[in-house]
Amino acid sequence: MVALRPDHVTRSPVPVEDAILAVEVISPDSTFRDMYDKARVYAHAGVPTYWVVDPLHERMTLTEMVLGPTGEYEPAAHTDDVFSTERPWKVTVDLPALTARWAGLRGRADR
Repeated sequence: MVALRPDHVTRSPVPVEDAILAVEVISPDSTFRDMYDKARVYAHAGVPTYWVVDPLHERMTLTEMVLGPTGEYEPAAHTDDVFSTERPWKVTVDLPALTARWAGLRGRADR
């Protein structure tokens, strides 16, 4: 998922350089690609903020990375609790609530 500046939302396809935030949700078969390969692509394109959501453990986590002066991502936050940031806008993500919702959905799928 990417977030774009409003004046770029009608472009198709969307060049990655237009993104102001990229969000990856890790899946079991893409952990390395999501954590490392895609991060390099987004950093090279100049995407200022990159979030990695990991739902694969008992508690979902979110890692926020910001583009540093060297052109590589630097960790800004990592949590399994309520996450709040103002990059690229003010937002709060309730990871415990998402973890509970995700567990409920997985439980239904297992029936």
